[in-house]
Amino acid sequence: NSLTGLAAALTGFVLHNQVLVVAGVLVGASATLLTLLMSTAMNRSVGNVLFGAFGAAGSDLTAASTAVGRTVRQTTPEDTAIALAYARSVVIVPGYGLAVAEAQHTVRELATDLEKRGVSVKYAIHPVAGRMPGHMNVLLAEANVPYDQLLEMDQVNGEFPQTDVVLVVGANDVVNPAARDDPSSPIYGMPILDVDRARNVIVLKRSMGHGFAGIDNALFYHENTRMLFGDARQSLTQVGQALKSA
Repeated sequence: NSLTGLAAALTGFVLHNQVLVVAGVLVGASATLLTLLMSTAMNRSVGNVLFGAFGAAGSDLTAASTAVGRTVRQTTPEDTAIALAYARSVVIVPGYGLAVAEAQHTVRELATDLEKRGVSVKYAIHPVAGRMPGHMNVLLAEANVPYDQLLEMDQVNGEFPQTDVVLVVGANDVVNPAARDDPSSPIYGMPILDVDRARNVIVLKRSMGHGFAGIDNALFYHENTRMLFGDARQSLTQVGQALKSA
């Protein structure tokens, strides 16, 4: 976006169009500021983000488990539905995987079914979840999720210890407890959602692939974490169907 603004401003100079110059400068300046803010939120310099070999290819389930010598516990849509049906409070954490799968409407339908059962449902929004600030807010607003159910990181972190089930849909680095607990981690110091402190965590992912930071996620190996592998929309649909018969 920053470079696009710069290109527009230069085009304005070539065409002698002052409106285009001003618009390009505003877009370029605001996008540059946004880039710096996002880099700070990720505890990274801009140079490291651009040239630090982030986004390394992730490994599969077996390779990841062998590499760290820890166990990944898998679950099924049926078991996930049972856990959600008997929960009193559920927090949904959307991430880039939800956007890729276009699963915002499906997750909203699942939340509605849970609310009909008397379950309290909220959404935890990390400031850099997705590919830009506000990405998750826009997706969930498109699915008509009530605004008062969307909680920012500072609002929701204190609620996780009292939460029965956290449903992580496609998020990775923003829920990695290594950022809080492991000084040797490249993302140490990055603010995260403390989902690992909930009673139960269910992570929906296609595979054990890494997130943008290109590192393993310690959350996946916690005793209270279960992995539900597959496309997020398909998995949520299966969970919703199982919930109706639970």
